[in-house]
Parts: sequence; C-alpha cells; structure tokens
Amino acid sequence: MKWPLFFLIILFNTACGQQKVTIIVDQYPEKKGETLFLAGNFNMWNPGHENFKFYRESGKQTIHIQLEKGNYEYKITRGNWQTVEENRDFKPMGNRKIVISSDTVIHITIGAWADDRPGGNKLATNTASPQVHIMDTAYYMPQLNRNRRIWIYLPKGYEQTNKRYPVLYMHDGQNVFDAATSFSGEWGVDEFLDSLGGNCREAIVVAIDNGQSYRMNEYNPWEFMEFGKGEGDQYVDFLIKDLKPYIDKHYRTLPGKKSTSIAGSSMGGLISLYAVLKYPKVFGSAGIFSPAFWTAKGIDSTVVKKAKKMNSKLYFYAGGKESESMIPDMVRIEKEISKYSKSQLKELTDADAQHNEAAWRKYFPDFYKWVFCK
Repeated sequence: MKWPLFFLIILFNTACGQQKVTIIVDQYPEKKGETLFLAGNFNMWNPGHENFKFYRESGKQTIHIQLEKGNYEYKITRGNWQTVEENRDFKPMGNRKIVISSDTVIHITIGAWADDRPGGNKLATNTASPQVHIMDTAYYMPQLNRNRRIWIYLPKGYEQTNKRYPVLYMHDGQNVFDAATSFSGEWGVDEFLDSLGGNCREAIVVAIDNGQSYRMNEYNPWEFMEFGKGEGDQYVDFLIKDLKPYIDKHYRTLPGKKSTSIAGSSMGGLISLYAVLKYPKVFGSAGIFSPAFWTAKGIDSTVVKKAKKMNSKLYFYAGGKESESMIPDMVRIEKEISKYSKSQLKELTDADAQHNEAAWRKYFPDFYKWVFCK
C-alpha cells in the first residue's frame, strides 16, 4: 500500500517523540463553504497549506498536528493573509503562542476576519511612501508561467534629474513597503530611503510579491518535504533574464554588478544567497536575513562548488529567538563561503530577536548602509 507523504511524515515524527497537538476553534465568524487553515513557524507561515486544514469534528473546527517540544507561534486564516484572524474590534492581533511539553489540546475563539473590516478589506492603513508605485499588477514570469505584482521605489529626485541609480531587488514584495498588504508589518524600506542622508547612494528598489502557495517552491532550488519540487532556479532566471533587463531598459539604472543588489528574509534570504551563487557576475551584494538554510538540502554542496566564483558583499543577519538551528546554520554557511570565496562578509545577530518583519525592519538600515554608504 502506498501511503501519502504527509501521513508518512506524521508516522516518522510520532516515532521520533513528537507531541500530538489539537487545536479546536470554539467560536468564529463562520463563512459558508470556506475552510480554516493553520499557519505558524512550524510550516513556514504558509497561510493556505493543504496539510494544515481544519476539519469539522464533533461540530467544531479542529486540527491535529505533531510538534516537537518547544515554543511556537501561529495564526488562523481562511487560506491567505488577506483573510487572517483579527481581534473582535478589527485591530490586528499578535501571533498566538504555545509552549509544547506534552500532548496538548488548545481551545481558541476567533474574534473577526481581516477582510470583514468596516470600510474595506485592508489589513491596515496604507503606509507606502509617494515614491512607491505598482509597476505592474500581473507581470508575466515566463519561466514559471505565472503572473506577479511588482512594486518599485523611485528616489525623490528621480523625476527632476537624469541621474542613474543602483538597484536593490527584494522578495516578499507585500511586506516591503506597505502595512496594508503585509503579513504582520512592513520592512519600512521606503520610509528609511525617504530619510536617507549623509554619504549614501540612493537606490531604486524593486519588490516582487511572493506567490503565497508557491512561495516555498519559488524560493527554494531544492525539493523540500511535502512542499514539493523546488523552483528556485526558474525564479532566479526570471529575475536575471526577464525582470532585470526590463528594469534596466525602462528606468535609469546603473546595471553593473557593483550597483545591483538583492535581499530577503527566511526563504527570501535563502534565494538571495542562491541568486548570487548562480549569477556571481550580476549581483555585487546581498542581504541574507534569517536564511532558511534548514530547508535547503543542497546549499552546502552548492557553496563548495560555486563560491570560488563569487566575490560580493554578503550581509548575514539572524535572531536568537527564531529557532535553535537558525544561527548555527547561518554561521556554518558563512564559514564555508569564507573558505572558498573572496567575498566580504558581515554578520549581525540579535539574541532577543524573533522571526518577524519588526526585526528585519530594524536591521535593514545596517545592511543598506554597509552596501550603499561610504
């Protein structure tokens, strides 16, 4: 008999001493025909993963999962971040937190859904700077046969001068500029750049939305557990062969390596490093925030194989409260890069920081100044 992959994973996890966690939703604003999903730091915050669906059991929405002992954070959605749960007064809520030390049953109540907010479906007030524009609501990605919204930040003096600018490409575009489209807060890249001063170069920032259910695939060159085949090669090829040529043609850029950078967090941190490894002549720098190296089975061998051709500025950041393996994994990859590459490396860690936009917003200026300021 051929068992489903997820069931085999559950059997394996149970054998390895994981705990059974049951979450029961006692009350919630019910939407006829819609499904509830569990998203948390145990499934890469995927808001609509098929293996984390609630089912009606004894008249209530219920889910059973297996987790190792430890601390976890989570939220409930109806399949995407636009439908995430909120407090009863429609104010965005913090992550729910649990400490697992044994088999656990949790009862929760959902006060409201973000898309039921009076006056519209916005999760928060729009915070994007006037310098931020939607370049395209559905830019075609031929390597993946998908469409994606693309944001672009143009420096304040862009329209008044003929100046050319370096370009920073960023992933998870929903979270880069605008709290209204973000998962749990934005990076504040536009606010930082609007107030930039001193001996810093202004930059154009191009932010590509993630594909939500495709995120784990597009940001990983390798197959990972139940998320399936990696599409990281196609995604990086899209950036280099389609998006960058378009940006260089239609905007006043400095297209050379020293003026081309890439940055992202978590899976976005992983794919940022991979982009430099695959295209060392294109990217002169990368911001690798909280990289999800634990999902990347081929990252070590790829570093060994390709790092010697890479000579770029690589900024590594991680928080001490993200996971037990986050900082050790990052330090391991840094050491491997140092062994094979002449790249400049900078590492910054914060023992009290968690895996969230607030931390990445705090340390983004440090990355930017290291790359673009004298």
